[in-house]
Amino acid sequence: MSASLPRPLRHLALSALLAASLSAAANGHAGEVGTSPWGPGDEIGRLNLITPESRAAILSRVDGRRAYDLATDYYIGMPSWQGAGDPHYQFWMTHTPRGTAVDDPMGVGDPLNASTSYTGTAFSMYSHTGTHIDALNHFGLHGRIWNGFSADEHLGDRGWRKAGIEKFPNLIARGVLIDVAAAKGVEMLADQYRITRADLQAALAKQKVKLQRGDVVLIRTGRMRLFDQPDAYMANPPGMSLDAARYLVEDGGAMVVGADNLSFETFPSQEPDAYVPLHTYLLAEQGVPIIELIALDELSRDKVYEFAFIGGPLKIRGGDAAPLRPIALPLK
Repeated sequence: MSASLPRPLRHLALSALLAASLSAAANGHAGEVGTSPWGPGDEIGRLNLITPESRAAILSRVDGRRAYDLATDYYIGMPSWQGAGDPHYQFWMTHTPRGTAVDDPMGVGDPLNASTSYTGTAFSMYSHTGTHIDALNHFGLHGRIWNGFSADEHLGDRGWRKAGIEKFPNLIARGVLIDVAAAKGVEMLADQYRITRADLQAALAKQKVKLQRGDVVLIRTGRMRLFDQPDAYMANPPGMSLDAARYLVEDGGAMVVGADNLSFETFPSQEPDAYVPLHTYLLAEQGVPIIELIALDELSRDKVYEFAFIGGPLKIRGGDAAPLRPIALPLK
């Protein structure tokens, strides 16, 4: 589909993601959610790989002279899932210096209002907006999420009582950039390009980097160059294939995966023989959180492929995702 089509086309990505799960069930594919090796109470999956020892190991290698901000800005009209019916980013003034002087909402009187020039704002948005990380309750199978927690038992009107985003620890780990776009010699992968296992292997070989168990692995498609063009950014994004994700998790030992697009995977979201969308495989089966809309172009520019990844989501109780402000610190 063309990026110039009306906004309703933006609903197709999430719709395709959900339809893949329904189609899988209808065709008799019976995937099961993963059982945690960390015990029946585990709610954070592979984030258990973060230990005092692993944190100390990566932080001992940090070169603190440079820090890379991997988060996007939030702005009205930014790329979002509003075509799927989800709330888009809204920002509005609740107090302005002149308005406060007129209304005197705190009853402090004209002299103080005039001198303080008070400003206040509010904002609202869908939880999967801007740079964010998905919790393990975001996608499941047959009414259950990671580690077998069921919606019937653990999902209330105030969110999940299990596997909420507030359970995530501080994310301090080795980060690895796999710059697929640069390895292919392009600024940005083509629309709907499906990244393969071979693409990842070729990029890692070119970068002379090897994956390690417990890595935060970030994939660059180059899509972030369209971030200020929301319709173009959202339309027909390139993304990961299921086989490529299996390589990262099952062969490479990735703890967290992420990319600079809004969906991580591309659409249609599955290969013909796949029984679940990629989100379900990662979150529900493998216990691997997903970061989306992460800004990787500066790391690519400076050829920084290995770094200390530091960040943390907002602690939204029962939430299925939250904004993330990650930074990358190059290593000595």
